[in-house]
Amino acid sequence: MHARLRSPFALAAVVAACFTTAAPAAAQEIAPDQPPSTVGPGPPDAPAKAPVDTPAERSLYENGHSGRHLLGGTWLFRLDDAKVGEQQRFQNQTSTDGWSAVKVPYAWNAGDDSNESMAGSVGWYRKEFRLPASTARLSWVVRFESVNYRARVWLNGQQVGTNSGAYLPFEIRMPASALKRGGVNRLVIRVDSKRQLTDFPPSRFSISGTPSGGWWNYGGIIREVYLRKVDQVDFNTVQVLPDLPCATCPATIRYRATLRNSGTSSRRVRLTARFGSRQVDLGTQSVGAGGFTTFTRNLRVPSPRLWSPSSPALYDTSLTASSGGKTLQRYGVKTGVRSIKVVAGMLQLNGRPMNFRGFGLHEDSLDKGFATSNRDRDVMIGYVRDAGATVMRSHYPLHPYTHEQADRLGLMIWSEIPVYQLNNLALAAPGVRDRGVKEMQTNVRTNGNHPSVITWSVGNELSSRPGPTQGAYIAAAARAAKAIDPTRPISYAVAGYPSAGCQPEYDPLDIIGINDYFGWYPGPNGQIADKTLLSEYLDLVRSCYPKKAMVMSEFGAEANRSGPVEEKGTFEFQQDFVNYHLGVYNSKPYISGALYWALQEFRVRPGWDGGNPRPNSPIHQKGVVAFDGTKKPAFADIERLFKGVQQVGAGQGR
Repeated sequence: MHARLRSPFALAAVVAACFTTAAPAAAQEIAPDQPPSTVGPGPPDAPAKAPVDTPAERSLYENGHSGRHLLGGTWLFRLDDAKVGEQQRFQNQTSTDGWSAVKVPYAWNAGDDSNESMAGSVGWYRKEFRLPASTARLSWVVRFESVNYRARVWLNGQQVGTNSGAYLPFEIRMPASALKRGGVNRLVIRVDSKRQLTDFPPSRFSISGTPSGGWWNYGGIIREVYLRKVDQVDFNTVQVLPDLPCATCPATIRYRATLRNSGTSSRRVRLTARFGSRQVDLGTQSVGAGGFTTFTRNLRVPSPRLWSPSSPALYDTSLTASSGGKTLQRYGVKTGVRSIKVVAGMLQLNGRPMNFRGFGLHEDSLDKGFATSNRDRDVMIGYVRDAGATVMRSHYPLHPYTHEQADRLGLMIWSEIPVYQLNNLALAAPGVRDRGVKEMQTNVRTNGNHPSVITWSVGNELSSRPGPTQGAYIAAAARAAKAIDPTRPISYAVAGYPSAGCQPEYDPLDIIGINDYFGWYPGPNGQIADKTLLSEYLDLVRSCYPKKAMVMSEFGAEANRSGPVEEKGTFEFQQDFVNYHLGVYNSKPYISGALYWALQEFRVRPGWDGGNPRPNSPIHQKGVVAFDGTKKPAFADIERLFKGVQQVGAGQGR
């Protein structure tokens, strides 16, 4: 394995052009240009020769396209070297000098807590592989589940695509002109993890030069990579959207799928689907060579089993594309029938009022950073369930496996895009709001088939005084999400300050999330330093938005030691904080839920204190589970208080 470098920035710098106008983190194809032939020198300790794999058909999650082959095994990695000239960097197409063996996903700066690590750098990944099948009619797609942050991709020396953003997948079709069907293929990815003021989340620096930007900036390929086989016809987008007007009403299952013909001649394609044991015919249409065709069908279900935390009923609603009696591709979908609505200012699940409890979290590992595994995800979900929580929230879309486990186990997800703490000046920059809207569209299309998702969040903690620029973004993002998925409410998490007052820019929202740190941070002019002002503030927010659901989207206090209950940073203070705040929420019948921030510790930035007079930088220690898996004393308080609340109330639901 490649040794953990303590200061990759000292060894790596930008030598290729930065991307200043980033494309959204979406599945996209980029026309090939004329790049250098390959990459060359880098860090020492390379293996003797590049290993060559033939990837097996395997995926770490179930839903999605058939024909996915996990591109695992040994990859080669090196950090970029600013001392190497541009031409020299690409001079040798076959050498392994300077490359180290790694396993992807791989965050190259996990464990490096330096300023340079947080600021970002450039790394190169390389994979040698043979195609699992060499048949000429097959085409191949490479799928990246998440790369942070800017990626350029070459196949056998030909640039085949680029992407900007993280936490959402993108795909690149490998052109026949570059693909070696019977030989060894070389895939090279250049990853630039340096972010800008207008990225999601943005990068910033203090006067002293200390970098920030929301949470630790782990560089690299941070989720898995697949080769995807396409037999002429491919699923471009798939939406299976249950619509339940009321808890006792018949449901309508809306199937919508767009197929692409990657072949050279038109094909008649039949599309079928399932609803449990039922077969659903979406029809037969011609799909022109290189063209797209959309199939739709509404299915009425008179008396469905409803999905809920106590009974997470799932239906197999997978789709199959065939032509001439031959199956070309399948697309796996399991979904659940349930309604999520805001009625008279309260969030309802299947007609029942909600008062959920849950956690915010980051997919961070002490030794692997964001390059976590399914086992890590199951451990995290285990903590959520141990505490009696029913909702999870992160500042970015979670891994597909996490969504599927939430579907199976009856956990709900507040799904948010990382439009995080951009000021109005950054939002006003050319193209930024449009990129945010496209990020929202990609998230809805990527994760919309999961019944666990109960809301689409447009972002977190933008300016507490929105103004027209932020208002325009919120309206556009809400409108875009509703256009794709009209069945779920739209949310946004605001920093809870009494001075903010009522904001008309929040009119397009269905749910107002309040990040509550009364009694922990002082806030502007000390306005939230006194925790006893919380109750009055919540009543003020309710008076501003009586028709919107109100959720406590964050509350939390750092803890890393025992000590006096009055002393910030002690386990005792954290316990008192949890009991006080949840007690106030329990006294407010108009609150639809509360999320503790955060479930487990994670890295934030160099110099982080989080309001703790004795911090352990860069670790965020509001988590009630330590980085090593130890549960802090407040976990037991949260478990008692969460389990003492009826999180989905009485109503008409089946």
